[in-house]
Amino acid sequence: MLTLHHLNNSRSQRILWLLEELGLDYQIQRYERDSKTMLAPQSLKNVHPLGKSPVLTDKDRVLAESGAIIHYLCSEYGGQDWIPAQESEQHLDYHYWLHFAEGSLMPPMLLKLVMDKVRTSPMPFFARPIARKIADKAMKSFIGPNLKNNFSYVEQQLQGKEWLAGSHPTGADIQMSFPLEAAVARGIVGESHPNICAYVARIHAREAYQKALKAGGDYAYA
Repeated sequence: MLTLHHLNNSRSQRILWLLEELGLDYQIQRYERDSKTMLAPQSLKNVHPLGKSPVLTDKDRVLAESGAIIHYLCSEYGGQDWIPAQESEQHLDYHYWLHFAEGSLMPPMLLKLVMDKVRTSPMPFFARPIARKIADKAMKSFIGPNLKNNFSYVEQQLQGKEWLAGSHPTGADIQMSFPLEAAVARGIVGESHPNICAYVARIHAREAYQKALKAGGDYAYA
């Protein structure tokens, strides 16, 4: 049986969505973040040395990394419904977005999250203006422009499209769901990105997605 090692409020939620879309039998092994550090518990390291989620076990296979898990599930259980035909343009789109999500889109989003923490974290009063100045400089000169460029690009690529790699969802949409959900929830994108907002709404409206939410429990998009 497939087992998803599911950490609360993590990228593993999108794997749950895919499992529901594929109609697979699976079980969930739940893990809770430490309330102070927000890190995964040691028990998750017993499954995979990095102690990160998602991790999927299938028979004697232990798979980590969202993109690798998504491609594995689509290849093993989804067929061409979830991976476009090898010779098609959509196949290239599928692979592109599968890598773009974590390779290009998530790094500046994570950096923004870190800079936001720097601004709000308790520190000695004399250090606060220095830390905030560094954070503001990083946001203005590097992180902000990268975020703007990335989301403008995604917005443009979604123009006239319902899904990223064809007329129905593929593994690429599963992979891209997490950063785009987070961007909408955090207010990084909004009215100026109607295609992204509509795309996220389409994802949330799917029956399999709603089932995954119930299976995974409370999920904080931000």
